[in-house]
Amino acid sequence: MRTCYCLSFLIWTSMLHEVHALSSPKRTNMYFQAERIMGVPKDHGKALHRTKRGWMWNQFFLLEEYTGPDTQYVGKLHTDQDKGDGNLKYILTGDGAGSVFVIDENTGDIHAAKKLDREEKSLYVLRAKAIDRKTGRQVEPESEFIIKIHDINDNEPKFTKDIYTASVPEKSRVGTSVIQVTATDADDSNYGNSAKVVYSILQGQPYFSVDPDTGIIKTALPDMSRENREQYQVVIQAKDMGGQMGGLSGTTTVNITLTDVNDNPPRFPQSTYQLSSLESAPLGTSLGRIKANDPDVGENAEIEYSIADGEGADMFDIITDKDTQEGIITVKKQLDFEKKNLYTLKVEATNTHPDPRFFHLGPFKDSAFVKVFVEDVDEPPVFNMPSNLIEVDEDAREGSIIGQVVAQDPDAAKNVIKYSLNRHTDLERIFSIHSGNGSIFISKTLDREATPWHNLTVIATEISNPKQSTQAPIFIRILDINDHAPEFDKYYETFVCENAKAGQLIQTVSAVDKDEPPRGHKFFFELVPEYTIHPNFSIVDNKDNTAGVITRRNGYNRNKMNTYLLPVVIFDNDYPIQSSTGTLTIKVCTCDSRGNMQSCNAEALLLPAGLSTGALVAILLCIIILLIVLFAAMKRQRKKEPLIVSKDDVRDNIVTYNDEGGGEEDTQAFDIGTLRNPEAREESKIRRDVMPETIFQIRRTAPLWENIDVQDFIHRRLKENDLDPTAPPYDSLATYAYEGNDSIANSLSSLESLTTESNQDYDYLSDWGPRFKKLADMYGGDESDQD
Repeated sequence: MRTCYCLSFLIWTSMLHEVHALSSPKRTNMYFQAERIMGVPKDHGKALHRTKRGWMWNQFFLLEEYTGPDTQYVGKLHTDQDKGDGNLKYILTGDGAGSVFVIDENTGDIHAAKKLDREEKSLYVLRAKAIDRKTGRQVEPESEFIIKIHDINDNEPKFTKDIYTASVPEKSRVGTSVIQVTATDADDSNYGNSAKVVYSILQGQPYFSVDPDTGIIKTALPDMSRENREQYQVVIQAKDMGGQMGGLSGTTTVNITLTDVNDNPPRFPQSTYQLSSLESAPLGTSLGRIKANDPDVGENAEIEYSIADGEGADMFDIITDKDTQEGIITVKKQLDFEKKNLYTLKVEATNTHPDPRFFHLGPFKDSAFVKVFVEDVDEPPVFNMPSNLIEVDEDAREGSIIGQVVAQDPDAAKNVIKYSLNRHTDLERIFSIHSGNGSIFISKTLDREATPWHNLTVIATEISNPKQSTQAPIFIRILDINDHAPEFDKYYETFVCENAKAGQLIQTVSAVDKDEPPRGHKFFFELVPEYTIHPNFSIVDNKDNTAGVITRRNGYNRNKMNTYLLPVVIFDNDYPIQSSTGTLTIKVCTCDSRGNMQSCNAEALLLPAGLSTGALVAILLCIIILLIVLFAAMKRQRKKEPLIVSKDDVRDNIVTYNDEGGGEEDTQAFDIGTLRNPEAREESKIRRDVMPETIFQIRRTAPLWENIDVQDFIHRRLKENDLDPTAPPYDSLATYAYEGNDSIANSLSSLESLTTESNQDYDYLSDWGPRFKKLADMYGGDESDQD
């Protein structure tokens, strides 16, 4: 033995073939003598050299899920340096060292402390070394080894889903793929058959089958019908060990639904249906529903209904209710019991989405007959008129018949009809109608120019049943006759220049006519016969409903004649011919050299014809400015105080006059003749305290008779003043000398209060406002009285 330190391991191990042969492994001492090539050191500058080793190991194998009474023995570590004196210590590090795998540090025996599960961890990498207990140094470099866990069949196959859902069309061929199921086994697929899965069907035969290797479920029966059975539940088993006895298995459920295909045509449950309708049913009225049955679902059961060509196809219609797949029969045209009271319809029901694969099963439509009975109702009268338009000349005489309306009872009873007019459509009662025969006649004179159209409403009512009535419009057109003469279309302001030449056009006139002749208007112009040869002007007809006024001499003098009147006769060409005479007023004016008017007669025109547009705008602006200034001045004037605000206001002062008249005997003081003058008038009395807003016109009274009694005269004037709305509102002293008899109430004047001995209280004057302040100061207190 060489002097270098060499470690030889005596390894006790359990081989794999022995584990399968024995129930409990035996311990065997096995010595391995070999040579080991040392690995290149980190400073791989030194040359490689061979070292003689006393052991060789690579990997160990253990079975998972060991259930023996003792811990599972793995192997034994031993070195040649171990003299058995206990100086060496064996240490194990790496995966699971100390927890899964334990080592006896004195003997080097390795045991598995736990039950191993390959599915959790299938490989462990461990490192072993021996150290001197005294020095703590390794007597041999650390070596690495692997422990692999051998699989046993301890996991059953598991499907990826607990429940699968699939569908396949009905009527599918045998072998049609439905769905693929997949199961996995956690065991080692590289070791034995523990992970080899085989599929089989436990429930669902003979309708379906499954491929044992791929798990694909297929149909097994032909012509499976959804209408017979729609849902199927299939149970699939997955078994490992290649399906052999003792293998583990797992199952899953597959719910398979047969989807619908259009393999069934619609069918009516009965061949004949009966419906009824009132003849007065409005268009679109639903009469009833019919339905054809189709066992398919979805769009495969959608049905389109139609009425076959033939009887009733033009009177009725059928539509499809998309929600209920029913056919709704409706009224298409107005029914009439008297014309036809029974219709037989042929109704067809057709699939809207047929499948060509199943055309061999027959036509995908069905038909049935529907009998519709029309019921009679009491109907209102029906008008029978070729036209609702009546034309009448506007000169038609009152009482003349202009047309007739005819209505009849459509029922078999043929009740008598009464006619009338809706007076809301003929408020002026120009027309009337015969209640028995429906003749329309004129009650008042017509005037096309006032009302060219009349829209009447005629009412036809059954005499036996007034509730049954019908209204019909009648349009009356008034035809024009030539009853209006043409006239000038406007008022013409015509002038002629003093320096005008003969043959000069000074005015073009046109005419209008209220009539409307069918060939259009045609007017003729000429002078009245008395002016046929007019020395000053002439009329030239332009043949286009206009005429020109032409001068017939050179020069006109406005000082001799400033205005000419030219009567013109206007004719129309309709029958009877109508004419009128219009007079043109022609003024003689001063004009410039270019013929622009400057002035007419002695008046200067407001806007000379020769002014430019800018001058006209300037004049207009000046007028607007003047109006604004005038408006502002009037507004300020209205805001001024009353004209009389001084102490001399007659309302606040009492003026005493010492002159007294001599009465009626004193003819020198007052002329009584003035009162007797029938033409005497009195100027309006205008208030002087405020600015008057309106200057009242002089009011003229009716003339009085001569030698009228003074008392009557004064009473009349007094009444006129009482009724005059322009009289001043304040009390004033009348100027009439006669006062009549004494008043029973005596005088109410306060002028005589100074002669009385009784004291009067005038304090109330202070409450009457500022207008009575002067009187309140004069009579309000004792001191004032004494003063």
